[in-house]
Amino acid sequence: MKKLIAAGIATFLVTGVAYAGGTHSHSHDDEMAVGKPGNAANTDRTIEIVMLEKEDGSMVFEPATLNMKKGETVRFRLTNKGDSDHEFVMDEVAANQKHKLAMEKYPDMEHADPNAIRLESGKSGEIVWTFSKTGKFEFACLIPGHYEAGMRGDLTVEDKTASN
Repeated sequence: MKKLIAAGIATFLVTGVAYAGGTHSHSHDDEMAVGKPGNAANTDRTIEIVMLEKEDGSMVFEPATLNMKKGETVRFRLTNKGDSDHEFVMDEVAANQKHKLAMEKYPDMEHADPNAIRLESGKSGEIVWTFSKTGKFEFACLIPGHYEAGMRGDLTVEDKTASN
């Protein structure tokens, strides 16, 4: 009986720690305000994005502005050329702010969001995304302090008929 109680307490403690550390995820089929996961076989173009720190202490994405067309599927190839971990999260500004607050509370939270990727220094990765809605969005690094250091950019999705 003591072993059963000890096992139950251990399970509770491990589960409690996992939830306290914070996690969040979306199904890969979920459509978000900024769009939805895309099919890698149907990409319209590839955009290379570099994450890095500057000598002045700022942190940036290069390029810092992205313009898309509604319905476009883009492969983002991201490379962290900085000295610290960075992440790339696409969403509405309000949603990124909410996520940023959660990251401040739980900086080691694990992510399983299709609109985001976290990369260690020197690593590369990619996101394939379909922009199914028009609007003004944002991409940002929400690791505590990085957003404030300038690691964010504007992402605009226009109707296919809009002029460049």
